[in-house]
Amino acid sequence: MAIKFKGVDFIEFDTLLNDDERLVRDNTRKFIEENLIPIIEMCNREGRFPKELIKPMGELGFYGASLKGYGCAGMSAVEYGLMTQELERGDSGVRSFVSVQSGLCMYPIYAFGSEEQKQKYLPKMALGEILGCFGLTEPDAGSNPGAMRTRARKDGDGYVLNGEKMWITSGSIADIAIIWAKVEDEDNRVRGFIVETDRPGFKAADVHGKFSLRASVTSSLSLQDVRIPAENLLPESGGLRSPLSCLNQARYGIAWGAIGAAMACYDCALQYAQFRKQFHDQPIASHQLVQEKLVWMISEITKAQLLALQVGRLKDLGRAKPVHISMAKRNNVWMALECARMARDILGANGIADEYPIFRHMANLESVKTYEGTHDIHALIIGEHITGYAAF
Repeated sequence: MAIKFKGVDFIEFDTLLNDDERLVRDNTRKFIEENLIPIIEMCNREGRFPKELIKPMGELGFYGASLKGYGCAGMSAVEYGLMTQELERGDSGVRSFVSVQSGLCMYPIYAFGSEEQKQKYLPKMALGEILGCFGLTEPDAGSNPGAMRTRARKDGDGYVLNGEKMWITSGSIADIAIIWAKVEDEDNRVRGFIVETDRPGFKAADVHGKFSLRASVTSSLSLQDVRIPAENLLPESGGLRSPLSCLNQARYGIAWGAIGAAMACYDCALQYAQFRKQFHDQPIASHQLVQEKLVWMISEITKAQLLALQVGRLKDLGRAKPVHISMAKRNNVWMALECARMARDILGANGIADEYPIFRHMANLESVKTYEGTHDIHALIIGEHITGYAAF
């Protein structure tokens, strides 16, 4: 049974968007429908990232889309969110790739880099001619990045870096890595560095055997006496606030992206339920238990849309706080994962087959629930904000 996405809008959500926002959403949707949907299941089977889409996505302005100047599209926060929604409706791995390139690589250069660094890297990164990865997480430092062991030591007119990074999206295909390290000469203050991946001592190895994000490149990074010039330091970076501010950019995109995955699952389950007949030759959509699941899904998707939109509006006004983004990421990814599970249930045995996108989304969302701050860590971030007490 071929199922084509019909869109998900229960409360006339589109009336809350302006013409430019709808245009960005519709153009991204068209690109995903024509270029990603036809190949994504095979990419997932093969564990292959669709590299053929890198340059076309750059030409459409997907990379660094919310940055101003340097060849970037200059989208509003809401426009960027709607773009990531459609990317993740296609696949979480593709949205992850764009998020890393944009929020975790281009943004730190934009926010903490020198003008020379911005001019050198951002225009080519916007086109997908230079790819980046973000090196913060380590084998023994995930939710607690302050425990990182990667060190940078001043040596003559440059720095020498040593350390290991883990679970790095795009690690083995990146041309540069934004590496976060404690600088020994600055009392172990965390700083950011641009590290070209062809430098001696830098190695990237892909993680294999993944059941999730199979159409995404996930790598480990090893830095053994990697020497870089002093001008590769991001001069305005300093302390953990710098990489965490980058994560906020990515988390915001995730909050929208998860809605896209939920939309894909809900729409597929609804159409399937209207088509599939059981018991007296009636569509299963006519049964109470199936309807209850579909009602839960559309209700939660609608609430998630409103939450993401309000956070986006606040972001455009410069008033979005990290806790707002934490709530949106935490709620919307949880919601999307529950939608995927319910949709799988509605499809029965067919729900595990990649003729339908549901199980792929469900497996991907298990990773999305963990990265960029786990469900529980975001609960503690929000909890500290509302109570005044840190529980971690």
